[in-house]
Amino acid sequence: MTNLATQLLNDEAGFIVSAELVLVATITVLGLIVGLSELALNINNELEDVGSAFASVQQSFSFQGACGHKGSKSGSCFTDKPNYCDGQYDIH
Repeated sequence: MTNLATQLLNDEAGFIVSAELVLVATITVLGLIVGLSELALNINNELEDVGSAFASVQQSFSFQGACGHKGSKSGSCFTDKPNYCDGQYDIH
């Protein structure tokens, strides 16, 4: 048993491969961190654009009154006023 333990202790055949794998894994993790950071930034920018697009939709409607032979209906209208601190690119 001590002979096997001595052989395993002195065996350095896989040392270079392990060091290379640690280096490759480190570079891969750093690349993933940078890539995911950029992905998160771009997703936030796109969601801000979508929010601004929804905010710029005109929400007012109106129709004129209808008049027929035996009745009439007056018109209706709705106008959306700007909210406090509204801006085209604002998200609060």
